[in-house]
Amino acid sequence: MITEKYTIKHIQFWQIILSLGAASLFIFATMYFMQPLLPLLTESFQISVSYASLAMSMTTIGLIFGLLAIGFMSDRHGRTKFIHLSIICSTILLFIIPLLKMFIFIIILRFVQGFLLAGLLSAALAYMAEEIDPKHFGFATTLYISCNSIGGMMGRFVTGYIAEQYTWQITMYILAIFGVFTFLLVLFNLPTSRYFTGVQSKVKEDLKGFVVHFKNPTLLLMFGLGMVLQIAFTGMWTYLPFHLLEAPYELSLKEISYFYFAYSLGVIGAPIAGLLTARFNISHLRVAGVFILCSGMMITLGSSLVLITIGLCIVCLGFFISHALATATVSQTATHHKGSASSLYLVAYYLGVSLGTTSLAPLWESYQWMGVILFTAILPAIYVFLVKGYQTMQTKK
Repeated sequence: MITEKYTIKHIQFWQIILSLGAASLFIFATMYFMQPLLPLLTESFQISVSYASLAMSMTTIGLIFGLLAIGFMSDRHGRTKFIHLSIICSTILLFIIPLLKMFIFIIILRFVQGFLLAGLLSAALAYMAEEIDPKHFGFATTLYISCNSIGGMMGRFVTGYIAEQYTWQITMYILAIFGVFTFLLVLFNLPTSRYFTGVQSKVKEDLKGFVVHFKNPTLLLMFGLGMVLQIAFTGMWTYLPFHLLEAPYELSLKEISYFYFAYSLGVIGAPIAGLLTARFNISHLRVAGVFILCSGMMITLGSSLVLITIGLCIVCLGFFISHALATATVSQTATHHKGSASSLYLVAYYLGVSLGTTSLAPLWESYQWMGVILFTAILPAIYVFLVKGYQTMQTKK
């Protein structure tokens, strides 16, 4: 019987990676599958682009509430039960949503689904930290985050491809069936918690742990960076299908879905960032990641599909490098209540997803792709310049 924490030599280590990796792939596919379907929803329900985008942004808002609420409950009542509930409840909603005839009800259920998706995100890394040996936790985390990237990519690619061949409703049913298999895999394969210890402190004390992070300038800057990165990244991907559906490209959703393979750069972006931190200053690397992202954004303004493809690949590489290093900076900077610091970063990060989805609709409607890209390329650069200016002023004092 294994009494120490799991290492790569233990079969349970790989069971955890397989289970949580599959769960992560399903959760992120469910979170983002609506993005390439927005043009179909505007046509099917005869609604505006900004109204259709609520199917994405309200999911993210629900996720934010879930991260805050379920995070507290997970610390008190265990990890695996919330992982199980997150998967099965999200799956059930995927079977229900295609049956709805009014778009407002789809928005409401997507909000609820976002709240439920947070069950896995709130508990997975905490479970891994408790059950896996610290020496191998970093490797396990990298594999888990890679599955996040693959899930986001496949959710966009597969749904766009299938919806073009059949209907967006069938796309949801296929994703729901995948959710059933994922639930069964996690239920029977994920090892039970051995080292979980429920938090005994009062909720008031936990809230104080949250508040103290707002007094740390470095953490605040990282929270802001996470939000800005996602506003830019999500904004670009949200309006890319609309751009490529129009002249001169006039691509089908099936053809557009292939562009989401650029997202696979996220699978290698985080490990590359981790390796480079051993040789270079993490702050400089983080800034470099931001400017790689901004450069890629500007390249997508090119008229050829080749330039757009290259730009998308560069955007994904820069985004995941800067995001991974911002996450690492939060963990390194927080001297206590590290879990709450990570939760706050995720809240800011997904708030950026919500803002990037809906708030840029007026830009698209007024200035099309040019307006969206100029905003999403300039915003992160301005934020970095302001942060560097602030840090320089603080150094001189």
